[in-house]
Amino acid sequence: MIRNTDKLKKFYQDLIRKENISHKEALAIYEAMHKEAVSLGIINSENILEGLEVDLRIARAINGLGP
Repeated sequence: MIRNTDKLKKFYQDLIRKENISHKEALAIYEAMHKEAVSLGIINSENILEGLEVDLRIARAINGLGP
């Protein structure tokens, strides 16, 4: 459970500022990760959004956002 959200927010802001990658670099990283996941059979590239609604409901429950 996160108790100090201000401290966490500052941590993420500092992290983003330090990493400072371009959109092109971020897209290349995403595409490489996607390709790896497909090759491992973790996701199916034909229907990548399958199961997303379930994942969102779980994330909302975990984060206390409700339905």
